[in-house]
Amino acid sequence: MRLLQRSAMSSIVLSSLLTMAVGQQPLLVDPDHVILDGKFQQTQLLVRQTHPNDAAQSKAADLTTVATYVVRDPTVARVDVQGRLTAVGNGDTTVSIRYESLSHEIPITVRQVESTSIEFTRDILPILSKAGCSAGACHASQFGKGDFKLSIFGFDPQADFLAMARASRGRRLNFGSPDFSLLLAKPSMRMPHGGGRRLQPNSVAYQILREWIGRGAPPPISQPVDVSSLRVTPRQRTCGPGSHQQLRVIVGYADDSNRDVTSIAKYDSMDEGVLSVTTDGLVTAVGKGQAAIMVRYQGQVEVITFAVPFAEQIQLTDWKNQNTIDELAADKFRELRLEPSPLCDDATFIRRAFLDAIGSLPTVAETTAFLEAADPGKRTRLIDRLLGLTGNPAEDIYNDRYASFWTLKWSDLIRNNSNSLGEQGMWALHNWIKESFRTNKPYDQFVRELVTAKGSIYSSGPANYFRINGNSSALTEATSQLFLGVRLECAKCHHHPFETFSQRDYYGLAAFFARVGQKGSEEFGLFGRESVIVVRATGEVTHPRTGKRMQPTPLEGAPIDHALDRRIPLAKWLTAPDNQLFARSVANRYTGYLLGRGLVEPIDDMRSTNPPSNAAMLDALARTLIESGFDLKRLMRWIMTSRLYQLSSQPTEQNISDRRFYSHYRVKRLAAEPLLDAIDQAVGSTTKFKNLPLGTRAIELPDAEYPNYFLKTFAKPRRASVCECERTPDENLAQALHTLNGDILAGKIADKRSRIGKLLTDETDHESIVRQLFLAALCRLPSADELAFSREFLKESPSPKECYEDLLWALINSKQFLFVH
Repeated sequence: MRLLQRSAMSSIVLSSLLTMAVGQQPLLVDPDHVILDGKFQQTQLLVRQTHPNDAAQSKAADLTTVATYVVRDPTVARVDVQGRLTAVGNGDTTVSIRYESLSHEIPITVRQVESTSIEFTRDILPILSKAGCSAGACHASQFGKGDFKLSIFGFDPQADFLAMARASRGRRLNFGSPDFSLLLAKPSMRMPHGGGRRLQPNSVAYQILREWIGRGAPPPISQPVDVSSLRVTPRQRTCGPGSHQQLRVIVGYADDSNRDVTSIAKYDSMDEGVLSVTTDGLVTAVGKGQAAIMVRYQGQVEVITFAVPFAEQIQLTDWKNQNTIDELAADKFRELRLEPSPLCDDATFIRRAFLDAIGSLPTVAETTAFLEAADPGKRTRLIDRLLGLTGNPAEDIYNDRYASFWTLKWSDLIRNNSNSLGEQGMWALHNWIKESFRTNKPYDQFVRELVTAKGSIYSSGPANYFRINGNSSALTEATSQLFLGVRLECAKCHHHPFETFSQRDYYGLAAFFARVGQKGSEEFGLFGRESVIVVRATGEVTHPRTGKRMQPTPLEGAPIDHALDRRIPLAKWLTAPDNQLFARSVANRYTGYLLGRGLVEPIDDMRSTNPPSNAAMLDALARTLIESGFDLKRLMRWIMTSRLYQLSSQPTEQNISDRRFYSHYRVKRLAAEPLLDAIDQAVGSTTKFKNLPLGTRAIELPDAEYPNYFLKTFAKPRRASVCECERTPDENLAQALHTLNGDILAGKIADKRSRIGKLLTDETDHESIVRQLFLAALCRLPSADELAFSREFLKESPSPKECYEDLLWALINSKQFLFVH
């Protein structure tokens, strides 16, 4: 006996010495005690080697796939090479984990193997989801596959049970010989299956299905315990290219129980150029940057982020913070080891600032004055002038153009269009939006006025929002995407695949609009097409599957109602300072508008499974917007005065592969209307629009429909969708042909009243003309080489006029002109 005690003590001492070997950090194993309740239960072990000076252990090396595992008593549990433990029989044992000279041992307890129940919703549906059977491309398609139809993502357990166990006279299940059931024989490929092999006969999933069939395929219980939470370990990880990380997924239930579902959760890489992930949750860093893994299980969704640095080390000694945006950007540069490009020059900055703030080019005089000014604070002063924030009316001269440009943006999103509203309705909405931006109306007030509007669409501009979106479903989808960045369309028919939102959430939000209606009016004549938006005393929304009348309920909130107008509490909730979705959504939009890419992309897709590239920066932007009283001009100023906004668009060798983290300014193609205005200003011409005064700028157009070939070619949207994607920045052949050979541009340049005609009439010297053309088009002076080339080109041209026309044509066709850089 004494000999056995001495031997055991020696083993413990030896294990301790191995664990604390000189120069090596100890192993961390999660969990530190395994309890498996029931037959088929599994737990994924995570084995890490601690990293010094990393309290969060986000840099700890994952050893799960390279460690070795031995279960002392294989009649209690078994373990595979990936560190996954499976219950075998009741009892207690241990599992030993070893890596090189390090070792660790944790206890295992297995209980209730003989009394394990198999519940359809909890145990069977997740297997079908994992195998892809309940995906839209398979048996959950509109008509199913092979006369077998399931609900999408398993959202209707009762219908799925009937399809599996009762439909087609129950032919899919063989209770006497479960292995011969079609439900098992086809996905295991013992019978031909169009979807290929989906189950391995020796897998736990197969055995669960087999046991369920063998027990007579019990139906779903009437009140299954809902999944209430999903937790993924680790939450974040920093690693090098080629590194691996095994994930561990635990779900919590409403009865406070929990369960390891690593083997049956679903995994998706949000950027396969950076991360790949297996069906078992093993992540591999295949590129550099930052990316997320989305994990899904029975309506619960979670994302975890991985950072894979671009370099071993960087220097940020030249980086000078202008505000908090720069501090948070620098933190991200250090995390990813990215070196930012230097600041852009003054010529680039003035062109960028004018086009971003007011959608117009500066004049030659404005550009010249800015370039010649020696004031170190001139960039900030220019931003204040463009945004009308100087407080001096003599300097705040751009407010009308600011209002016109941002009215254009928001008219696209709200979808102001005479085809749906008539001329009078279109003008009423246009004028309301423009006045809102002219007076710098707080954004929360703008939204409240819009979503609670009523009255005539001809006299109340915002009331047209309810004419554009003529029913509660359209209003629900437009409002959630426009002002929250949440795309709810999927939840109309089934549980959202990439969010926690269900049909209950969709129709709870729709109930706020159920009593909004329209009635006719003859105030503007019998055929005036006027509508009056009214709020009725009755009107409800019902759940399409349960038939239950839905109470008006904000997303992830409690029901709220109002005796007179349900939209009033909706507007209050929507614009509340503590509604982070509201502030984050518009902050992200404006980041995308000004920096060329949102912190979240697409910029109107703010779902939780689409994480920002810099969450701290997005939070700071939202917080600043709230603290300013939802002042959009102040938000723009904060972004534009940052060093980040003023970086050069020219990437360095070190940051050339960065597309997400703003290490250099992201060039943006000019939209159709600012581009046409820029051409007119550079050329010195004017475009005439039908039924509008001569001199009207393209950014001032109130309607989507104008018979202008240039605007149509350069993708002016028809305002048919609230999605930002309707205005596409992509180039096409028609655009290239139009600027290269189009009659419109050629005619503008050749016009005697154009800039070139006036310069020639004034007998301006050659170099002055060339400088004028460069300043007008590119907002910079020509280089010495460009001047020398122009002199040679003048000698070779048939006439000075043709020389300058060709030169201006070349400048307008250059990327420096067509893009904000």
